[in-house]
Amino acid sequence: MAPLALPLTPLRTSRERDTHPAVALRLPAIASSVSTVRTAVRERLRAWGVSAQACDDTLLVVSELVTNVITHTLSDHLECRLSIGAGHLRLEVEEQLRAHTLPAPRTPDPDEHGGRGLLLVGAVSSAWGVRDTPHGPGRIIWAELPARTEECH
Repeated sequence: MAPLALPLTPLRTSRERDTHPAVALRLPAIASSVSTVRTAVRERLRAWGVSAQACDDTLLVVSELVTNVITHTLSDHLECRLSIGAGHLRLEVEEQLRAHTLPAPRTPDPDEHGGRGLLLVGAVSSAWGVRDTPHGPGRIIWAELPARTEECH
């Protein structure tokens, strides 16, 4: 079954966001949602005229954060939000149910197949972090990246 995504929803909380509507998606916490989120984010970055490098970095970060929610939580769904403003992109992935431990970068053994995602997020983001949702038992993992503009392919 294909994941169901809410339509791209303009979130208007500032004058800048009125001209650059944000992406807001709610998706099931299943592996195929990673592709759905990447497609929606790529389309919005193109519409904003974000540079190819900023686009690639943002797609890497969204893939890692969504995969972590799917892999490390018991969430049935997740929410992904992307906005642009003041020279940066802000990406948030909200999990429905907190994992037992906080997301944190680690140093995996060279032979391990996983465990490098948050190291990559830290390498390409200007800042990232985790906070509890203001309501409910979830967490929001966020990252900010430079928003260089030109065409994203």
